[in-house]
Amino acid sequence: MEDLKIWALLYREIATKLSDAISEVEWLDLWHNQVGFLEDEHNFTTPAVFLAFSILGEPEDLGVHAQRIRVQVDVYYYYETFEDTYNGAYNQTDALTFLNCISEIHAVLHGSSGDCYSECKRVGFGAVDTGSAGNLYRQSFTMLVEDASASPPLTEASPGDVVIEKGSGQTVEKEKKFLIP
Repeated sequence: MEDLKIWALLYREIATKLSDAISEVEWLDLWHNQVGFLEDEHNFTTPAVFLAFSILGEPEDLGVHAQRIRVQVDVYYYYETFEDTYNGAYNQTDALTFLNCISEIHAVLHGSSGDCYSECKRVGFGAVDTGSAGNLYRQSFTMLVEDASASPPLTEASPGDVVIEKGSGQTVEKEKKFLIP
């Protein structure tokens, strides 16, 4: 059985939502500036989506080493193209399909909840300069995540597993608060 922790589960859940809903996406991976090092990186097909995670603000402690955290997920959408979007361009239709996919990413994630997160909302959007012919846009989303990965493992017990015997606990001396003469 897989023993995935919260970040791996969150990545897999979001990646699955995006790849199931958007057939145009050919590559999905964690972000580590792949588009800035295209010649050095292993090849990936485009359009590609990359995910990056960070924590915003102060986590709320829930006890027993668990926290509620506001997570920012940056969704980078990259399409390497020489096609033009200017009005009347020969390849304008293909290039504009790229922009439609940006809207689809927003539609899949904004307002969504899942097994690992809740209250997802878009909080940012913009182009990222690549210095190449590729188009790169980043959409930022925030969501609430409960992270109990530092909590000790819980042991399961059913009512029949517990035996209580009289006198088996600690003896507690009660302090006498009143003295009647």
